[in-house]
Amino acid sequence: MTLSRSLPLLLAGLLCVGAAHATQADHVRASDAWIRVLPGGLPAGGYVILANEGDQPAVLDGASSAAYGSVMLHLSSTDTGMGRMRMVDHLDVPAHGRAALAPGGYHFMLMHARKPVQPGQTVQVVLHFADGSTLATEFLAKPANAL
Repeated sequence: MTLSRSLPLLLAGLLCVGAAHATQADHVRASDAWIRVLPGGLPAGGYVILANEGDQPAVLDGASSAAYGSVMLHLSSTDTGMGRMRMVDHLDVPAHGRAALAPGGYHFMLMHARKPVQPGQTVQVVLHFADGSTLATEFLAKPANAL
């Protein structure tokens, strides 16, 4: 077989191998990512919309940021008029669906800022998925009164 005939077959084979090994992060798109910066050393809240364009669910199971000592996934809820917040270990992003981390629901708690974060700055947060894949996302810092 000549090189001119085998090269297209080789390229097609490599494309198939790449498609077979697509990760959860490859199918997820992050948008409207922002953090609410609170005064002093209080933790910041992180919010983002995740859209899964894949045929399988994606499972967000954590995050990290060089700007913060720790990032935890939390869920806020109201029970008998009392606001509660608890740490959760994952958030499912359905196939061809969306999941929102938003005020009053799922969100990131960004704790122990390594240096003060000011409104208008961007902070990179790396989203971690259950299959080990990651998605680096730029979060815009907004003031405490942002909605």
